[in-house]
Amino acid sequence: MNFRIWTPVLGFFCAAMVSGLHAQTAQQADYIVAVVNSEPVTNNEVRTAMQRVLQDIAQQRQVAPPTDELRRRVLERLINERAQLQEANDSGIRIDEGAIAEAEQTIARQNQIDVAELRSRVARDGISPAKFRSQLRDQLMLQRLHERDVEGRIRISEADIDRFIEDQQAGNADPLAQEINLAHLLVALPEKASAEQASALLLQAQKVLGRLRGGADFAALVQELSAADRANGGQMGLRRADRYPPAFVAATQNLAVGEVSDIVRSGAGFHILKVVEKRAPAAPSKAVVQSHARHILLRTGPQLTQAAAIARLADFKKRIEAGSASFEALAREHSQDGSAPQGGDLGWVGPGAFVPEFEEPMNRLAEGQLSVPVVSRFGVHLIQLIERRRVELSQREIRESVRNQLKESKYEAAFATWAQEIRGKAFVEFREPPQ
Repeated sequence: MNFRIWTPVLGFFCAAMVSGLHAQTAQQADYIVAVVNSEPVTNNEVRTAMQRVLQDIAQQRQVAPPTDELRRRVLERLINERAQLQEANDSGIRIDEGAIAEAEQTIARQNQIDVAELRSRVARDGISPAKFRSQLRDQLMLQRLHERDVEGRIRISEADIDRFIEDQQAGNADPLAQEINLAHLLVALPEKASAEQASALLLQAQKVLGRLRGGADFAALVQELSAADRANGGQMGLRRADRYPPAFVAATQNLAVGEVSDIVRSGAGFHILKVVEKRAPAAPSKAVVQSHARHILLRTGPQLTQAAAIARLADFKKRIEAGSASFEALAREHSQDGSAPQGGDLGWVGPGAFVPEFEEPMNRLAEGQLSVPVVSRFGVHLIQLIERRRVELSQREIRESVRNQLKESKYEAAFATWAQEIRGKAFVEFREPPQ
């Protein structure tokens, strides 16, 4: 079995998940706000999600959008997630208890606590163990659905790779591939604003733009007036242009560094943008850090549950660390991967060679270190990093690196299209609050 395939990082196993499990809002009289096919979305669900978003925004020292706008966005996200989970269930995706247990362990490990402490913190935040495990199950289902249905849509041809390399060499790369840093000032427009309100706010934005073009300091006006993030003068950070809203890119594409855009209108309000930095896309790297690792793979199924595989590999780890067994011997005897005859040896590989759920824990290992049991779509792995090196890439390897870059750049568009299709198939009924 070859598990050296590319997938975008969709991980949710991170400290942010714990920080996102904030105390739930006091439960008021609940009611249904929307029905997705036959499944309700309740007002308390929306309130709880809004509270988590607001706490995250506060932690990041950002400015929250107007309450009505935030509620609309949160409700739409919940509807989309509900529709996608229904799609996952209907298509036969199932998550067993072993996978959920591994997710708990991963979250605990990344927060430098044990599972017992994780459960204790979750309980203090007002989330029952059953609810927490249900949330993990949903996240895992969505992850597997995205991997299966979204990644399969992305096709990169040899001509695409040729064109990318040629553009880099000629210095005429796709404008969306360049990196830009934009500063952002927002005059917020309330949801369901009247024409008169919109006109008044547009006039306000025009006055702000006039002040900027008259020499006023952009960062100072952001601090004074912006309804968006005011940190660092409203700068959104250096990133590929295709990571910004298309309207922002179009408004700033022909601007020089330091120049300010015309007013850009969106559902959130009136935006003014300043170009802080522009960089041409980097040429494909000719040197990378490669890893030499080995693993033991146990496939899960009716004969071996995920929990049993994790327990067995944990025992293998103890035996190897105690010196009572060798990694190579255990791999030859027990591993269900094609690398078993070589003692689990995977050879030298570069970034992107393995699926993220395998590669990320491998990359965290020091030379000689053993991982905890790692769950992937192929089963459960015990990984040992043998050594690392920095090497010059061959032309074939450069092309493979470019292929991975192009896949990553196309993922968001592919995901957005797919999500819209799933949302379009769902019957959504909005409900008015009870009088």
